[in-house]
Amino acid sequence: MRVLLTNDDGIGSPGLHALARAFEPEAEVFVVAPEHERSATGHAITLHKPLRAVPSSIPGSSVRAWATNGTPADCVAMGALSLLAERPDIVVSGINVGPNMGRDLTYSGTVSGAMEAAIIGVPGIAVSVGAFRNPRFDVAGRFAVYLAKMIVARGLPADTLLNVNVPNLPAAEIEGVEITRQGDKRYISRLEERTDPRGRPYYWLTGEPGIRGDLEGTDTWALAHRRISVTPIGLDMTSPPAVTALRSWGLEVAKEERPARP
Repeated sequence: MRVLLTNDDGIGSPGLHALARAFEPEAEVFVVAPEHERSATGHAITLHKPLRAVPSSIPGSSVRAWATNGTPADCVAMGALSLLAERPDIVVSGINVGPNMGRDLTYSGTVSGAMEAAIIGVPGIAVSVGAFRNPRFDVAGRFAVYLAKMIVARGLPADTLLNVNVPNLPAAEIEGVEITRQGDKRYISRLEERTDPRGRPYYWLTGEPGIRGDLEGTDTWALAHRRISVTPIGLDMTSPPAVTALRSWGLEVAKEERPARP
């Protein structure tokens, strides 16, 4: 099994290091990750400047690694299309500090690493742990290896990735694995205006989780109930209800008006 690892927390992230060490005994492992944190970059790719990859290392591991000046999506493209001698069998993005669920998927660089894999035809997994403070990576690392083996053996549908969120608990306290759908919990954004020491205004984008509850069967519900959430995500973002509604509108091309004859 040839595995390409990436993340959005940067090449120095303990979550990435734990993931590399978990995979090393089980696979041929390569790491291509951003040189610094690129959280909340979404699926940005770099078109306006050169991309560079510098050999790096993972503490406690002998896997080959590169740090790049690109985004997580750039890292996957660079690894799969150039840096690796052969395309990987699977891409694993993470382990992210903090969950990636609900509407967070739109912003997540971690999820976008796995999404870029799906775009280029390689199975992808995004792995996050459900805590920002004192995260533990042992359970998430072992589960990522287990799931990657299953995917390599059985395959995934085309244009599909798996988004995984693991409770920040010892294995004995986790209640199982739940196949979930993406929840609709979102952050309520706020823009704070502040003033710098020279009296000039600047802005800080912040937010807080909405008050919407966790519906059973969603990723947020699973994590709240001590379960590992595995959500299949497709690249086709078409809304079937909207297609039906718009067809009923009878949209037409506006006809060019001809000037009246004198």
